[in-house]
Amino acid sequence: MGHRARPRRAAWAAALVAATLTASLTSGCTRHGPADDGRGPGPGKSSARSSGHSVLAVKIDNVGPARPQTGIGAADVVYVEQVEGGLSRLMAVFATTLPKAVGPVRSARESDLELLRQFDEPTLAFSGVQHKLLPLVRRAPLRAESPDEAADAYYRGTGKPAPHNLYVRPGELLPSAPGKAALTTGFRYGPAPSGGGTPETARTVRYPSARFTFRWSAARERWLVSMDGTPAETTDGGRLAPATVVVQHVRIRSSQYHDRLGNSTPYTETVGSGKAEVLRDGRSFDATWSRPAATDGTTFTAPDGSPVDFADGQVWVVLAPR
Repeated sequence: MGHRARPRRAAWAAALVAATLTASLTSGCTRHGPADDGRGPGPGKSSARSSGHSVLAVKIDNVGPARPQTGIGAADVVYVEQVEGGLSRLMAVFATTLPKAVGPVRSARESDLELLRQFDEPTLAFSGVQHKLLPLVRRAPLRAESPDEAADAYYRGTGKPAPHNLYVRPGELLPSAPGKAALTTGFRYGPAPSGGGTPETARTVRYPSARFTFRWSAARERWLVSMDGTPAETTDGGRLAPATVVVQHVRIRSSQYHDRLGNSTPYTETVGSGKAEVLRDGRSFDATWSRPAATDGTTFTAPDGSPVDFADGQVWVVLAPR
């Protein structure tokens, strides 16, 4: 998985406790950075590029006005998570290819910090966070690159209303794609398990206010994505079609944070273990997922204890409520 900086990890853990105490004493729910309310980046700010040794993760808007999105087809991994109001948001992780633009970019959540600890100091592109969450983001072992820190990397597109029109240029944040070795997800790639699995033509995952359907295309050998009953396409790559879809059943609980309307922000627990289904090659394979610690990747094993390998290509991980 690569070398981890142990002192920094301990400092981040201490900061987590301190930030939690601070959040309990602080009132208000303002945003970090001007972008999330639809305004442009502040003047005089420029991007400080990463060395490019780790992945780029981008928080992607996924409500109707934000679609079709841009750049997601180039991601190596796409995580689907529940947010306020039972809606969904995406996190696209890039390691082997950096597209020209990705978006629309939206705000980060507390769960993202835990999810991203599997990578070695990733760069996180996002539009902002709640003010109470800001101390955690600043002290997390990642490079936080909102429009406040990297104004030159962001721009407002046309054709969509704010705040659904903020885009990031990955090349302004990383000098180059870090490569497949940076994907310290714990995922394995290879042939499908020789036994087990059931034929699957379509699978739908529902959140309280959103749904995703993955329909197998034998011709393309990919799972065609639909969101809320509509085929999911991108502005630069056509239909979204991952090679592997993982339905990972997780605990989704309320966090201590709320949005501007007072809705509780869900916290998606990605450390632990549970049931999963791995969809590949037109079949569904029952699996158990395991991630003992936040700095670990996630492994998937069959009922007999053997690893479940993924097909080569893009992977979607749908973090579904248990």
